[in-house]
Amino acid sequence: MTDTADRPVASDAPRELARLASADNFRDVAGPGAGYPVAGGGRVARGVFYRSNELQLTAADAGTLADLGITRIHDLRGQMEIDAHPDVEVAGASWHHVEISGIPMELVSGLEDAESAVRVMREVYDAFVRTPGARAAYAELLTDLATAPVPQLFHCTAGKDRTGWAAALLLEIAGVDRATILTDYLLTNTVSTATRAKYLALIAEHLGEDKKAVYEPTMVVEESYLQTAYDAVTELYGSVDGYLRDGLGLSSDTLTRLRARLVG
Repeated sequence: MTDTADRPVASDAPRELARLASADNFRDVAGPGAGYPVAGGGRVARGVFYRSNELQLTAADAGTLADLGITRIHDLRGQMEIDAHPDVEVAGASWHHVEISGIPMELVSGLEDAESAVRVMREVYDAFVRTPGARAAYAELLTDLATAPVPQLFHCTAGKDRTGWAAALLLEIAGVDRATILTDYLLTNTVSTATRAKYLALIAEHLGEDKKAVYEPTMVVEESYLQTAYDAVTELYGSVDGYLRDGLGLSSDTLTRLRARLVG
């Protein structure tokens, strides 16, 4: 039995147009328009799950999230990231911390060239699949998304890596094809240009103009990063279904409930 009663009705209406000036990587997991098509018919339901970068929100943007009816915010960042930039409170939403390790600052601070930066990013995505801590955190997140009232939002700092893998898994569960999942993942590079430009300007100011090219791979998403996670899934579990069941330990009931919420 699925729990469709607390799932918003899929819609292309005003919530599709919601953009946050203070969180440029905020978007609906369902994608643009009426939502991504899924295998077997139907589309990913809009207004159920949202993704974002850190919630350093203006009062107007916090009000927008409250108006969307978001009931739960999952913060995937580490404690140091949270302490530096705590989330702005959103009326009506509870806050849930489920930490997933992101880009190791000790490795990033010593980067010498862009190739090293790409290697670090691939290691990050490999760790999402291989490390017990990351698997436990993703299992906790997906279980909560399946069982707590919706709509819900999850985010990390840039909303691209930890958040990107979570969104990819949701779209996999919904039955979206891999090419569409990749296109959705790469949207970060389009919608977050302002944030990226801001941080690259800071790098140029403090480290020198030549360092921008070195650090830029850590500020974007690339197909090879996501593919690294999929490669680890295939190596260790054979398939995404195997990873979800054996790697994350998600029950058939949890996956069924998630898909019921995801597919309109």
